[in-house]
Amino acid sequence: MSAEAIISGVTTAVYSFPTSVPEADGTLQWDATTAVTVTLHAGGQSGLGWTYSAPAAAAVVHDQLAEAITGRDAHDIAGGWQAMHRSCRNLGTKGLVMQAISAIDLAWWDLKARLLDVSVSTLLGPVRREVPIYGSGGFTTLSDAELEEQVRWWQSVGCTAMKIKIGEAWGTRTDRDLARVERLRDLVTSNTALMVDANGGYRIGPARRVGHALDDLGVSWFEEPVSSDDTAGLANLQAALRCDIAAGEYAADVYDVRALLPVVDCLQLDATRCGGYTGWLRGAALAQSHNLLVSAHCAPSLHAFVAAAVPNLRHVEWFVDHARLEPLLVDGWPEARDGALHLDTSRPGHGMSLRSEAEQWRTATLGSAGDRRAR
Repeated sequence: MSAEAIISGVTTAVYSFPTSVPEADGTLQWDATTAVTVTLHAGGQSGLGWTYSAPAAAAVVHDQLAEAITGRDAHDIAGGWQAMHRSCRNLGTKGLVMQAISAIDLAWWDLKARLLDVSVSTLLGPVRREVPIYGSGGFTTLSDAELEEQVRWWQSVGCTAMKIKIGEAWGTRTDRDLARVERLRDLVTSNTALMVDANGGYRIGPARRVGHALDDLGVSWFEEPVSSDDTAGLANLQAALRCDIAAGEYAADVYDVRALLPVVDCLQLDATRCGGYTGWLRGAALAQSHNLLVSAHCAPSLHAFVAAAVPNLRHVEWFVDHARLEPLLVDGWPEARDGALHLDTSRPGHGMSLRSEAEQWRTATLGSAGDRRAR
């Protein structure tokens, strides 16, 4: 155990993982997922975090944030978070910048736990030892056979809730949207919770009409039926529909969260976008004050630990791309079985480390331990 430690260096790297085929939701198409990793060094230990972002996030870490935290007490996460946030005043503190801050914060929690020789779960304070997951993917580009293959995979790890993408082509293919929901319903057992995500693809009128059809189909979760920036639209739909309205994956700070709390039935939070575990815990506490549950968006291996630390958890998204990617990026990821992620608290930190085999997907490295002198 280290009683004193100073942040001595920051290393960031970029990894690009191609998808097996092009994928799409209602408003975006992609053929690769980029992970930007951050490693913090202090007291002979290192901590690992990452975000799913553009390679530019690595430049933000290297060019802007590393200087703000190098030389700081490695145990002072809150103070370091504030220093990073203040250093980016003129850049803006949302989007790409907050994703970079998030990766550092996640690495910092891992580092602090390793310095104290405890698990991140112990450091955060566990409410539970396992966290429920739901299967997620169901891209609009999938054939019926490919969707069935994903459903079978989700069932193999015990998922009893499953989510597919709708809002295809910016909400202009509602007939296919609803047909795909019916297909999902046919593939699962009667006790499976049906969930959909429109990624903000609809306008308010079509979203309401589709929502009524989803209610008739027994769908319990309608994610981002309209843009999460349209809080009035979310409120309209929340009042009109039976299914739960969910949003929050793009929330960057407590002000974004506060705007969403009155207009959602479940708040989503993404630790790789909202300020790491520090920001996630703040958002979850605000949701608790409104008697709302929270759901962790994507990045299941990272979210398992913070999700286990809050009483108002609904579930963690076991997103197909990240569930396949994270075992390629790191060793020690939490196992998914029996509908939950199971935490190994016997190892210090979050117990994950970069795999040597991940080198084949690395496209850049910036900075190294000791390249900035402790102040």
